[in-house]
Amino acid sequence: MKNASIILNSVLAAAVIVLYILHFTSNSGSSSNNSGSEGVAAPSGSVVYIQIDSLMNQYDMFNDLKSELESKAQVIQDDLSKKGRAFERDYKDWEEKIQKGLITRAQAEAQQQQLAARQQELQNLGQQKQMEMAEEERVLINRVMDALESYLKTYNEDKKFAIIINSSATMNTVLQADSTLNITKSVVSGLNEEYIKTKTK
Repeated sequence: MKNASIILNSVLAAAVIVLYILHFTSNSGSSSNNSGSEGVAAPSGSVVYIQIDSLMNQYDMFNDLKSELESKAQVIQDDLSKKGRAFERDYKDWEEKIQKGLITRAQAEAQQQQLAARQQELQNLGQQKQMEMAEEERVLINRVMDALESYLKTYNEDKKFAIIINSSATMNTVLQADSTLNITKSVVSGLNEEYIKTKTK
């Protein structure tokens, strides 16, 4: 049977991965350009862009959903840590009893099988929780992007921009642009107003 500390680390990996993803997502906007540099409004027919990282970090809906997801991830991590520590204690207790000759070979083998079953259950639980949190994160992003897409349809009815480009730290399609073509601040403001309306309903 594997060392108990290795087992504990593998069980905790799922929750740590989720927290890392959320941390990376929330910090990715720090490397993007200044989203508050919008000056004169871009004229109709312009090709404009949104710095999606900055938008996410300033969008109240995203931050609220992210906080909920982080809270769930923390609860999962705490639960897995608790189960992992309990397993580690029982594993060490089993080893100590064998070393001191306090149990028969048959008892040692029976307990070993029980511990192996618990180890597998913990690993399965960790994988299951990792999949569940990954799915919830996908739903979070989909909800935010759906809200953005819906808002931009209404937003662009008045603005009549030719193209609205997505610019991000990881996949930046805008290498050089006039700051008046950056509509991030305006879109964030409108999105937050819309979100406040839905929260108060």
